[in-house]
Amino acid sequence: MNELIFLVEEAPEGGFTARALDQAIFTEADDLPSLREQIRDAVRCHFEELNEMVKALPFYTLPSKTPAAKTK
Repeated sequence: MNELIFLVEEAPEGGFTARALDQAIFTEADDLPSLREQIRDAVRCHFEELNEMVKALPFYTLPSKTPAAKTK
């Protein structure tokens, strides 16, 4: 395994959720910066032998599918 891909979504009750596509990893947080930390922590717990590698875990953000607000 070289990478983990997480699906990040806004939660209906507020905040955000993140679910790994190929692993049984799920986490949630109130905002995106907190969610990044929660993802790192969840990955550390899931792959204890990779703790040193997780410190440098990069994040890439894809554009949202939500339509942008129109400006006049």
